[in-house]
Amino acid sequence: MEYIKKDLGAYNLHIIKTDKFKTITLKAYFRSPIVKEEITLRNILCNILLQSSKNYESKRALTIKAQDLYAADIGATNSRLGNYIVTSFYATSLNDKYTEKGNFTNVVEFISDVIFNPDVKENKFNEDKLDIVKDNCINSINSLKEDSSSYSLIRMAEAFDKDSPLSYRMLGYKEDLDKIDSKNLYDYYLKMINNDLVDIFVIGDVDTPTIVSTIKKYFKLRTMKKKKVPYMLENKKPRSRRLFAKETIDYSQSKLAICNTISELSTFERNYALTLYNIILGGSSDSKLFKNVREENSLCYTIKSVPNKLDNILIISAGIDKNNFKKTVDLIETNMQLMKKGKFSDNDLIIAREYYLTALDDILESPSAIIDNYLMMELLGTDTIEEKRTKITEVTKKDIVKVAKKIKMDTVFCLEGVKDENA
Repeated sequence: MEYIKKDLGAYNLHIIKTDKFKTITLKAYFRSPIVKEEITLRNILCNILLQSSKNYESKRALTIKAQDLYAADIGATNSRLGNYIVTSFYATSLNDKYTEKGNFTNVVEFISDVIFNPDVKENKFNEDKLDIVKDNCINSINSLKEDSSSYSLIRMAEAFDKDSPLSYRMLGYKEDLDKIDSKNLYDYYLKMINNDLVDIFVIGDVDTPTIVSTIKKYFKLRTMKKKKVPYMLENKKPRSRRLFAKETIDYSQSKLAICNTISELSTFERNYALTLYNIILGGSSDSKLFKNVREENSLCYTIKSVPNKLDNILIISAGIDKNNFKKTVDLIETNMQLMKKGKFSDNDLIIAREYYLTALDDILESPSAIIDNYLMMELLGTDTIEEKRTKITEVTKKDIVKVAKKIKMDTVFCLEGVKDENA
């Protein structure tokens, strides 16, 4: 695998050359500091661009064109990365050697048309398409509670710090949806195109000069690089007393979501010691929480922990019976205290390392995952996969205990199911 980075002025082009895959994948990342009131705008924009363009005046026309390009797959997603909102436009197609010469160039032209040639007249997006997208958005917002696991995490984050980006609802907000019209949506589109920081990645068995000339031809951006806002959220000082919050829901099962603050970590601690701490605590089926809380004491249906490294928190989530709430929280706290005291074995550390190394192997099986890994290297200065393999072996039990002592349970949220299964 060969990595090449080209500074094209308004954006960076990253080429990852590999013959491992039969496909070529392009991802164009547009990112800007996140603003709560713009999340809904961003979602609507992302979706309306996939409804039509000047050259393809319907969703059906876009689908037919994608099929003509040997079933190319195009799309877009929005996500939050610390203090930033990131819109990712992607296109994947079979390599030209399995289709015909110039097919990928045609795919790049196609995705470029979707991004840069929107269905706009008189500086307004198509009203009919906007109505469709807004209806889809309101349906997604209204169905948020149907995914009780995701909803409990949102409500936990809002209880933890309602003003922090980590609490922002990435599906958007009804009150902001009502303010969107075809004109201000186009104004926001221009703001994104002209001001967002952009990185474009291409992975596959490709010719570098051809890719460079193709991207330069179809991605005519003029964004000048500006001073960046830090990606990582500021450390939030832990509460002196733990916060408990609750909401009822018409389900039989309850959801427990716990936010744990993480004090200042070194880069090595954040990227490696914290990772192994999490795997041992609750990040795998061999974890302490899985074995001690779920299997041995039968206090939950599911349980896991996940570190949000850019948000300086570690989240523990579980599906529980409401009557087991206190016992579950107490036992989770007990297991966290045992980690601080080093009450885990050398074998636990060995298993966690193996789990991590397997996860690295899995990255190399996915073009999209490889691109995401290089994106983190570009934006956050993380290590290469080979460097990660080496550094993970350097983590000691003492390193993990040191990290464990910097983690404190802060906010405990219960989405309490009140539905009687026997009713």
